[in-house]
Amino acid sequence: MAPRILITNDDGINAPGIRALASMLSSVGNVYIVAPSGERSAAAHSITFNHPLRVNFINKREASVEGTPTDCVMFGYYGFMKNARPDLLVSGINNGPNLGDDITYSGTVSAALEGTLLGIPSIAVSMGSRKNPKYKSGAVFLRALCGKVLAEGLPKNTFLNVNIPNVERARIKGIKVCRQGKRVYRDMFLKRLDPRGRTYYWLGGKEPSALIENGTDFEAIKNNRISVTPLHFDLTNHPAVAGLKFIENLRR
Repeated sequence: MAPRILITNDDGINAPGIRALASMLSSVGNVYIVAPSGERSAAAHSITFNHPLRVNFINKREASVEGTPTDCVMFGYYGFMKNARPDLLVSGINNGPNLGDDITYSGTVSAALEGTLLGIPSIAVSMGSRKNPKYKSGAVFLRALCGKVLAEGLPKNTFLNVNIPNVERARIKGIKVCRQGKRVYRDMFLKRLDPRGRTYYWLGGKEPSALIENGTDFEAIKNNRISVTPLHFDLTNHPAVAGLKFIENLRR
């Protein structure tokens, strides 16, 4: 029986990246798409809690959700595919990178995190640049990676964050399993007036930069390598536990 692959994203169900991904993985297994009805970039790991979740069933294997990427994964698992749970979840292909600290904001990455929480081997996929994304450049690699994960699984509580250099396939110089790098943000709130004279603020600022350190996802992308970063949802700073034991002796 062909494996069942659930696909989602944060760019919306009609985004070119998710369509390219669905086409790529159609030869790997039976593809199901549950994605937001519109763009939900930077939604992080948020869920719709205070109002109903509206769903448009497009066909037997495709649905759009008026919610976040995490909503989509949860609905895909508990609703759309409840009688035949997914064997693999792939989120993407995101129009732009999810490198370094980006992952804390990313709806693309958070969808893969939710898949992992539900026990589904999960992969988040993004392009290394937003300018004229060459989604097909990673097709061969993504098919091979998904096939390998379906066959062998992933380490417990672990999912993969993949970024593909935005170059032609012939210019990709290899694959690097690496750590999360450090993004440098230069955000600011811009003060504006609406047509009625009321003040509002818009998050803006200069494009973020990065620290290009050895062994990071930023270094891999800079050198035209596909970056693969294993992530997990245990946020505990384990080395700090022993150093903070003095807190247990504070007055209650």
